[in-house]
Amino acid sequence: MASALYRLGRFSYRRRLLVLTGWLLVLLAVVGTAGKLGPNLDDEFSLPGSGSQQAMDDLGGAIPAAAGTSAQLVFQAPDGARITDQQYQQPIQQALAAAAEAPQVAAVSNPFETGTVSPDGSTALASVSYPVENAELESDALSELEAGVEVARQAGLSVETGGQAYSDLPGGVHATELIGVGVAVLILLVTFGSMLAAGIPLITALIGVGIGMAGLMAASHAFTISSTAPTLSLMLGLAVGLDYALFLVSRHRRQLAEGMPVAESVARANGTAGSAVLFAGATVVIALLGLAVAGVPMLTVMGLSAAAAVTVAVLVALTLVPALLAYCGERLRPQQRRPETTNASERWVKGASRRPWLTVVAGIAALAFLAVPAADLELALPDNSTAAAESTERKTYDIVEEKFGPGANGPLMVVADTQGHDEPQRSAQAVAEHLQALPGVAQAVPGAVAEDGSVAVVQVVPTTGPRDAATADLVTEIRAAEPQILADTGTPTQVTGQTAIQIDLSEKLADALVPYGVVVAGLSLILLMMVFRSIAVPVKATLGYLLSIGAALGLTVAVFQWGWALDLFGVEEAGPMISFMPIVLMSVLFGLAMDYEVFLVSGMREHYVHTGDPQDAVFTGARLAGRVVIAAALIMIGVFASFTLSDNPTIMSIAFALAAGVLVDAFVVRMTLVPAVLTLLGRRAWWLPAWLERLLPDLDVEGAKLPSAPAEQPTAMTIT
Repeated sequence: MASALYRLGRFSYRRRLLVLTGWLLVLLAVVGTAGKLGPNLDDEFSLPGSGSQQAMDDLGGAIPAAAGTSAQLVFQAPDGARITDQQYQQPIQQALAAAAEAPQVAAVSNPFETGTVSPDGSTALASVSYPVENAELESDALSELEAGVEVARQAGLSVETGGQAYSDLPGGVHATELIGVGVAVLILLVTFGSMLAAGIPLITALIGVGIGMAGLMAASHAFTISSTAPTLSLMLGLAVGLDYALFLVSRHRRQLAEGMPVAESVARANGTAGSAVLFAGATVVIALLGLAVAGVPMLTVMGLSAAAAVTVAVLVALTLVPALLAYCGERLRPQQRRPETTNASERWVKGASRRPWLTVVAGIAALAFLAVPAADLELALPDNSTAAAESTERKTYDIVEEKFGPGANGPLMVVADTQGHDEPQRSAQAVAEHLQALPGVAQAVPGAVAEDGSVAVVQVVPTTGPRDAATADLVTEIRAAEPQILADTGTPTQVTGQTAIQIDLSEKLADALVPYGVVVAGLSLILLMMVFRSIAVPVKATLGYLLSIGAALGLTVAVFQWGWALDLFGVEEAGPMISFMPIVLMSVLFGLAMDYEVFLVSGMREHYVHTGDPQDAVFTGARLAGRVVIAAALIMIGVFASFTLSDNPTIMSIAFALAAGVLVDAFVVRMTLVPAVLTLLGRRAWWLPAWLERLLPDLDVEGAKLPSAPAEQPTAMTIT
């Protein structure tokens, strides 16, 4: 692998203009295509194979209006008045009639006929049904709905609009998130002490991100891409793009300081550090592609999109970075000679290795303590309770919860198969009576019936909110009661609705965490065995990764679910984690943890192979790679942390988890526990059975098979 990348580096050096022009043309073509087509992102999610999704699909064929999305209209009378007062009847009826004329509206319920008036008489709740999902709503559908109810406001009523139609999955890119770029620039300047050297990672990362994001927007016209995909792709593409270029430029400058000619240094940096970049990128891509095992289309698309962004970042790093290094030539060679002395990274590692047993025990205990809150992890999909406090959908959610109970914000739908029944409505009423008797049901009311009488809907309002664990328990209770309902009424039933589908999705993702973790841990063992020709190093790396995951999840639960220090992030209310956060965290952090492991430990192994001194290899590897690993981790943390400035709590929680995971993995696991464990193991850290040595392919990440470097020039210099 190193030899092939060495040749690629020489090609990029010699054909620098061709490489640079080629990437710029690709960027212009992709951005131009995306600009012409525009984005076509999808907020719809589904769960193929689940009973709730199948019931919803069947319902869509029989009663389209019941299977689509819906909005809520909340009318409130002024203080001291009642919504049933005669003076408010005509404006409300006019508002309902105008709502019925809004684009795509299939039906509007009359609260005075359905009985959805609050017990205190102050509030009325109307439902607006659409025959399509959120993603298929026209751009002006909701704005026209809001304009139609303005007549009620003019009559002195308070009117808010909300409901499922306003619930979108988090996505999009905001200007505040670009703060991470500024943080990265500062770190690169401190690391290199050179504007020119710092500019190369920034330029190549932005080109890679531009291609990746524009390509994603263009691809959204050919494939279904969720609105969550761009955010993850941007975070990862920017972070790894900066890091991979950082590793290459750092290795190149170190070789220049040792007196190596520019052409040879570019090629050799690509063959050595480039091998680690390729391996690290491959681990991230494999982990992201592994998200498909969950069987959730939205999560699969997120993984594929982010994997594509990382792939572009790797290709840019291995071709465009060498070309730009060629253009810089001798200007990147350090101008001041510095003696090769112990740096901060080596001093840190020596401190961690002085009492290795104490370091290992204290480190593991600290990470285990941080992981304790993860045992209380609750998963759910976001709803309007997480919307901005001043938004109309959040006001609607809060009013409905206060006046009609929390379950009114997430009613369940029970589909009754009434085919062959002479009186479908009576059969639905019998089903409703059985459901009403279940604990946790506030109200069960028969609803729409298909024109041919084959299907009837019973709306079930839980006593708890849609994200409450008790609501998930109620779904389980209803499914357990289905055989008894069939026996008593002769009517088969299935529970569905967006709340039930979301509950099923959360449970499926929770069930996928352990299998996915086993697959990822097993994969890391195999990959690291091939890289380091060792058993102990992969085992240690995998256990460290699991500790990092536990600590990151624990910290995120403590802040966003328990509410500790939540005010610092401007989030008003704690709640369950978004369903796909843990598995996304596991996939991303796996790749990044393997990045740091490879970049740090490969230098240690290279020195051990040449000297046979395991302790000195730990210190030398830390001196040569520690500073770069720390800089790379700080860049990652800066990029991820900038996303916590988003106004969306879901994006904030994912970004916080990723930033916390990188912080713990880089500084506690890789820079502290890894050297302590290697010190304890000594030569045993690099032992591999002979039979396994023969079976595993030799990836030559350290570049041992590269041709010997030319003799050093007389002006050799060393940087630290």
